[in-house]
Amino acid sequence: MNLSKTTGYALQILSFMATREEALYSAEYLYGELKVPRRYLRRLLTGLSHAGLITGTKGRNGGFVFARDPGSISLKEIIDLMEGPEIKDQCILGLSCCVAGSFCALHEEWVETREKMAEILAKTTLGMLKEKSLTGIRYHQN
Repeated sequence: MNLSKTTGYALQILSFMATREEALYSAEYLYGELKVPRRYLRRLLTGLSHAGLITGTKGRNGGFVFARDPGSISLKEIIDLMEGPEIKDQCILGLSCCVAGSFCALHEEWVETREKMAEILAKTTLGMLKEKSLTGIRYHQN
């Protein structure tokens, strides 16, 4: 499964926000801490807000906070939101042949791996990341 840069940024933002879920995070503060490009950051915050994961308040003391308990937000939910449901059908080798019905050499093995990965991502929540102190993960920026 190849996640887009946008999905990586969304996971980075939400994981960071989960470290202190009650805090109000301004876009400028998040930019300063995470160095997510501003154009991505503002678009992501708006999208995550429209999806009901976070909520924003405008104004001088505005910012973003979780709209839901981070313990109820799975990594699979975030990935599905950002990538769309078709990510589960992507070829592990990046080939288009698997989509067209002619399967690649790794197709059967990837199906099993993909199902196990989806299961793990569905069980792993932002709240669990906080509890396991994994929130310091930084995503590569190519």
